[in-house]
Amino acid sequence: MAAKNQNQLNGEIRDREIRVIASNGDMLGIMSAREALRIAEDEGLDLVKISPNAIPPVCKIMDYGKFKFEQAKKEKENRKNQKVVELKEVQLSMTIDVGDINVKAKQATKFLEQGNKVKVTIRLRGRQMAHANLGRDVIMNFAEMLKEYAVIEKPLNMEGRNLILILGPAKK
Repeated sequence: MAAKNQNQLNGEIRDREIRVIASNGDMLGIMSAREALRIAEDEGLDLVKISPNAIPPVCKIMDYGKFKFEQAKKEKENRKNQKVVELKEVQLSMTIDVGDINVKAKQATKFLEQGNKVKVTIRLRGRQMAHANLGRDVIMNFAEMLKEYAVIEKPLNMEGRNLILILGPAKK
């Protein structure tokens, strides 16, 4: 038995009746698998099951090696056209100064304009845990600074000693 993502071909096709498509795309009709295989071998090509769930299953006479090559080429092209969204991180502190937060905002803006998501974190140390609300204010002010470039994808929450907010690029 062939793998699930792999097509059955030639001798592996054991169905009693199959619908056959010729190598030029013409419909040859419904016939036995043995008869279709004989036609394919006369042309020097393979019989490939392309739609196994149809009733009767659909098979096509084609050059299987060329078919696999074309499929691999299409997959490679699709992967190349995909945009991978990365998660970039910007770390702030509860005692961050105005100049420093502007630098971090500029960096986060650059990430967002490239189409990446930004994870804003503040690590609370020691006694800062008792004043987590001040850290929340710092992060929310930071998000407010970036509101024209970003939307909040995951709201502010506390994970252990960290305050975390995830921003995504704003739709233009």
